[in-house]
Amino acid sequence: MLKWALIFFLISIVAGFFGFSGVSAAAAGIAKVLFFIFLVLFIAVLVFALVTGAMVF
Repeated sequence: MLKWALIFFLISIVAGFFGFSGVSAAAAGIAKVLFFIFLVLFIAVLVFALVTGAMVF
């Protein structure tokens, strides 16, 4: 999911560079949503691993 957030971020930067402000804003919004979903899932898995003691290094 983080990979897709980075891809949409890069699309936003390239579209902004070429002057497509609508596409840039939409791609940035999608990247922001995907990043926050990734962050929530990461924290949930981290807390679950700490609670159950299933931390594997």
